Amino acid sequence: MGRQKRVVITRAPFRLTFAGGGTDIPDYYKNYGDGASVNASMNRYAYIMVAESFHENTIRVRYTTSENDVTNIDEVQHPSIRESLRFLGVTKGIEIATLADIPSKGTGVGSSSTFTVGLLHALHAYKGDEVTPEQLAKEAIHIERGVLKEAGGKQDQYIAAYGGIRLMVFKKDDTVDVKDVGLGKKEVGELERHLLLMYTGKERKASALEQKKVSTMSEHLDSYKKMAELAHKQYDAFQKGRWQETGKLLHENWLLKKTLASGVSDPYIDRLYGTAIENGAEGGKLLGAGGGGFFLFYANPDKHEKIIEALPELKPEPFGFELEGSKVVYSQGEGLKA
Repeated sequence: MGRQKRVVITRAPFRLTFAGGGTDIPDYYKNYGDGASVNASMNRYAYIMVAESFHENTIRVRYTTSENDVTNIDEVQHPSIRESLRFLGVTKGIEIATLADIPSKGTGVGSSSTFTVGLLHALHAYKGDEVTPEQLAKEAIHIERGVLKEAGGKQDQYIAAYGGIRLMVFKKDDTVDVKDVGLGKKEVGELERHLLLMYTGKERKASALEQKKVSTMSEHLDSYKKMAELAHKQYDAFQKGRWQETGKLLHENWLLKKTLASGVSDPYIDRLYGTAIENGAEGGKLLGAGGGGFFLFYANPDKHEKIIEALPELKPEPFGFELEGSKVVYSQGEGLKA
C-alpha cells in the first residue's frame, strides 16, 4: 500500500479591535511611546489547504483566481503566497487553495494578515514543523512588513496567531506583550450578546489609508496617545469584569480615530453611525483602517432589532468569539521535509 499524499488544512480567525488600533504601527511605537490595542478573534475564518501535488515540478494556487502549473516560484503572482513559499523553502510539487467565510478583502477584519498566518501555519505543518503562535506572528510580520513592505502594524498577525481577547502592548524594541483579558465564560457570552457586527458593503484599500495616516501622524499624536490609553482602560474594564463600559470606550475610540486622516469616515458613514446611536447603540466604530467594511456596535440586546431595522443599508453578521488562534483542522500523510 502506497503512502498517503500530504494534505493539511488550517483555519485562522478574523479579528475585531476594541481600542488602540493604529498605535501598533512602528512609526508610532518606535518614536512616541508604547502602542497598545485590545483585540479579539471571532468565529469567522480564513481556511487554507496545502496539498502535495500530482504534478511534482509545479505550483498550483487557487484564491479569487487560479494560477496553474507555475514552474518557477518567482512567477507566483500572489505576493504573500510567493514569499511564504520562498521563506519556508517549498518551491515545487504543491497546491494551495483558500476560502474565507465572510467578505474579507478591504473590510477591516485583518484579512490579509490572517491569511498569511494561516498559510505559514499550513506550510509548517505540511513540512512536519512544530510552530508557536509567537513564531507565526513574527514570521507573518516579516513577510508582510519586511519583505513585501506593506503598510500596517502588528495587531492583526498577533491576534490571528494567538486568538482570544487580548491586550497587546507594542514596544520600541519591537517586542509585543500579549495578555489575556481574563473574562470568564459567562462574561464573554454576555459581551457577545451586546455586540452587533454590521457590513457596510463598502470595501476599501487599507494600505492607502494607512499610508495617509502615517504621513500626518505627527499632527495627530494626541489622538494616538489617547487611543493607546483607551486600550489600557478597556483591558482594565475587562479585567475587573466591567465589560459594560465597552460601548462608551468604543465611542471614544471612534471619535479619536476619525481625526487621524480624511477618509476614515465620510458623511454617509457618519449618518449610519448617528442612526445607530439614535436607536440605542451606546457606541461603536468601523473596524480596521476605516472608510468602509464592518461596523461594530455595542447595545443592549433588546435594542439590536431596532438598530437593524433603522439601518436597512447594513447587513448584520451574527458572530461569536473564538478563543483559539490559527490551528490545523485536518492533516493527512506524513510531514514532508522540503
